[in-house]
Amino acid sequence: MQLLEQHFDAAFAAPDGIKKLRELILTLAMQGKLVEQDPSDQPASELLMEIEQEKRRLVAAGKIKAQKPLSPIEADEVPYEVPTGWEWVRLGELEPQFQNGISKRNGKSGVPVTVLRLADIRENQICSVNTRKILLSNSELVQYKLESGDILITRVNGSTDLVGSFIINNDSSSQFAYCDHFIRMRFPYSGYNPQFLNLLSKSRLVREQIESKFVTTAGQKTVNQTHISTLLVALPPLPEQHRIVARIDELMARCDELEALRVEREQKRLDAHAAALNALLGAQEPAAFAEAWQFMTQHFSDLHSVPKNVTELRKAVLQLAVMGKLVEQDPSDPPASELLLEIEQRRNYLIEHESLRTKAETSVSKDEQVFGCPPGWSYEKLGNLAKFIDYRGRTPDKTSSGIPLITAKNVRLGYINRDPYEYLSEDEYCTWMTRGFPRLGDLLITTEAPLGNVAIIDISDKFALAQRVICLQLHRQEFNEYLRYLFMSPKMQEILLSLASGMTATGIKASKLKELSIPTPPLSEQRRIVDKIDQLMTLCDQLDAKIAGQTSMQSALLASVMAAATPASAAPTHRPAPARAPAGEPVRRGPNRPRKEVTEASSEDEEVPVVRRKPGRPRKEPTEAVSAEATPVTERRGPGRPRKNPAEPTRSIPEATSTTDAIRRLEALKIERATGTRQVGLFESEAEGS
Repeated sequence: MQLLEQHFDAAFAAPDGIKKLRELILTLAMQGKLVEQDPSDQPASELLMEIEQEKRRLVAAGKIKAQKPLSPIEADEVPYEVPTGWEWVRLGELEPQFQNGISKRNGKSGVPVTVLRLADIRENQICSVNTRKILLSNSELVQYKLESGDILITRVNGSTDLVGSFIINNDSSSQFAYCDHFIRMRFPYSGYNPQFLNLLSKSRLVREQIESKFVTTAGQKTVNQTHISTLLVALPPLPEQHRIVARIDELMARCDELEALRVEREQKRLDAHAAALNALLGAQEPAAFAEAWQFMTQHFSDLHSVPKNVTELRKAVLQLAVMGKLVEQDPSDPPASELLLEIEQRRNYLIEHESLRTKAETSVSKDEQVFGCPPGWSYEKLGNLAKFIDYRGRTPDKTSSGIPLITAKNVRLGYINRDPYEYLSEDEYCTWMTRGFPRLGDLLITTEAPLGNVAIIDISDKFALAQRVICLQLHRQEFNEYLRYLFMSPKMQEILLSLASGMTATGIKASKLKELSIPTPPLSEQRRIVDKIDQLMTLCDQLDAKIAGQTSMQSALLASVMAAATPASAAPTHRPAPARAPAGEPVRRGPNRPRKEVTEASSEDEEVPVVRRKPGRPRKEPTEAVSAEATPVTERRGPGRPRKNPAEPTRSIPEATSTTDAIRRLEALKIERATGTRQVGLFESEAEGS
C-alpha cells in the first residue's frame, strides 16, 4: 500500500493508465474485493442446485434435452481464492440457451425485421442507426428474435478484441434479429444479473480464456458455443451481483471524468505550445520575436513534456532556420549574391564544356520569395544551382545480389536507409546508368511514393539509382547541408505538395522542381544555421529520450500498482469432485458444492437421485432419516478457498477493505491535485465523501 501512496500520480500518468485503472476495477470486482460480502445473501451454491433441480424437472418432462456433462473444474485451473458464498463454475452450468444467427441475407415473404450485423455494434452496444431489415417468416422470427436481457456474442471477426465479446440487449421496445456472425446466449433461469455477466466477459480472466480458444481460418478468428460453455467464471450470490454492477457503473463514470480531465489538460498543453510557436514564426519585429522566444525558454520543460510537442518543435526549428530567424545575420559575411555569381560562372562552364542541360529561369519575383529575405540573402531557382540526374521512364531488372540499387523506399526524410536491399547485375548497371553517376555528398530527393523525402548521399561504394529519385549535383557542394534542411522544412514540404499531381500516387515533375525558388543565405551563415539546427535536433533527441524514459518508468510503476492491488493467491492443494451428471444419471457434486442430504423417503412418482462413490471410498452404512431442522449444515471448501476456523466469526475478506480504502484515498488525492479542489475520490461514494 505504501507503493500506491508514493507513486500513484506517476503510475496513472502512464499513457494507458486510465485503461489499466478500468481493468483493475473489473479485476477487483471479479475477485470479490470491490464490494463487501453480506452473510445474509443466498450463496451461489444454492442457486446452482436450484438450477440443477429445475433442469432435471424439464428434462424429465421432455421439454428440453439432456446436455453432455461439462468437464470437472480441476484444482490447477482455479486462479485465485473467492469469498464465502461464491462458486467457481463453468458458464454452461448456468444452463444458457445458445442460438447461432440467421445466415440468409434476404427473404421473399414475411415480416420486415431489423437484422443486426457487426457494423451495428459500436462501443460494445447495439446501435439502431442505419440498420438493415429483411423479411423473416414467423418461425424464423421466433427462432432468432432478441429479447431484453439476451446477450450477443461476436462469433467471428479478424480483431482479437472483438471476437468473443458480449453485447447485452437492453432494448425491450425494438424488434431485432441477428446475423450468423453472432451467437445469442439466453438464460431461462433467474438467479443472475445479465449486466454482471456482461461485465464478467470483459475481465482479464475471461478474455484470456476466450483468446486461448480461438480457431483462426484465413485471418478470421472464431469461437463457438462449446468454447463459451466451458469458460471458468467466479459466480457471487445474486444480491452481490447487483451491488457489483452498481459499483462498477459508478467507478467507470468516475474514470470517464478522470479521462476527460486528463484529455483537457493535454489539450491545453498542446494549445499553449502551438500558440508559442505561432508567436515565434509570426513575429515581424525583433522585439516581438525576442518576447516570444523568452516565453518559450521560460516554459520549455512544461511545453515539451509530450512527444507531439517535440515533433512540432523540430518543425519549428527548421522553419525558423530557413526564414533567417534561427541565427543572427553578420554584416561582415559576403552576401549571398556573390556566392550565386560564383555558381553562375560554374554553371556556364559546365554548359560550355560538359553539355549541361539543367537550367531554369534566371529571375525570382517578389511573390516567389515566400520565406522572407533577410539582409545578405538572395533567391535563385533550383535548376540553376544543381545538375539534375533523373532516371525516370522504366524500372531496371533486379537480381538477388550484385550492385546495390537505391530507390525511393530507401530515401527517408533526412537520411538514407539501405533496407530494403535491392540489386542490379553488372550488365544491367552498365545498360541502366547512362544519364550520370551520383557522387558522395550529392542530394537525393524523391518525386513520388513518397514525395519530398531528401537525403545526402553517404555511400562511398558504387550503386545504381532507380526512378522516382532525382540526384541533385550542386555546383557548390557546400550548399548540401543547408539545402537538405530547407527541403525538410514544413513550408517547403507544403510547396512540394501544392505542385504535385496524380490520382493514385501524387508526384512532382522535374520541370517544376527546377523552377523552385530557393532562399539562399551567405555560405558562412549557412554553416551557422546547420550547426544550430544540429544542436537543437540533438536537444530534441534528448527530450524524446527523456519522455520515453518517463513513460517507461510510469508504465513500470503502473504494473507495480496493479500487482500490489491484485496479489496472486496461493494455489489450492486439493482436487474438486467431478461435475454433476445430467438427468437420468447418478448425481456428481461440482466444485464448491455441498453434498445434498437425504431427509425423507421420496414418493413413488419422484425420482430419487443416486449418490456415486468416488473410486477407493468405502460404502457408507444407511442412517435414519432426519428432519431438515435437525440436520447440521457442513460448509465445503471449493478449490481456492482456505480452510475456515469454526470458532472465527463470519466477516468479509480483509484484503478487500484495505485495497479499496487505499485506492480511494489515493484517487481523492489525484483529483484534488489535478483540479485544486476537494472532490469525492474515485473509489469513494458520495456518502463517504460528505
